Amino acid sequence: MTLRERINDDMKTAMKAREADKLAAIRLLQAALKQKEVDERVELTDDLVLSIIEKMLKQRKDSIEQYTAGNRMDLVATEQFEVGVLSAYMPTQLSDAEVGAILDGVIAETGASSAKDMGKVMNALRPKVAGRADMGKLSAIVKARLG
Repeated sequence: MTLRERINDDMKTAMKAREADKLAAIRLLQAALKQKEVDERVELTDDLVLSIIEKMLKQRKDSIEQYTAGNRMDLVATEQFEVGVLSAYMPTQLSDAEVGAILDGVIAETGASSAKDMGKVMNALRPKVAGRADMGKLSAIVKARLG
């Protein structure tokens, strides 16, 4: 079952169970997926779907920060619920030890030795951890290792 099919099945389940909040979050995801398909005239693969979900998660987390700063706890709760729904479609996150092991392998593979090699390391690392690690945190780890 593809990720897209799983999302459709979850939407049907949410409709039958009358879970309005979950249904709304899944419909937002469906709209983003459809928008990408229409804009780029492509059939979405699981990797593309994951990248869209990742982007949506990042947007929700940024919104949570802004709403918290603005003392809008009602909106924070809504965004946090959406993060929970969207996170269910992401693969399990890598542990710090797993990320470290993959990073060590990539650094050895690319022969990186200084901070100016960070781009090579990140380009080699991205496909290996796609969707399973936060790229922002990973960038900071790479910078610390090479710097």
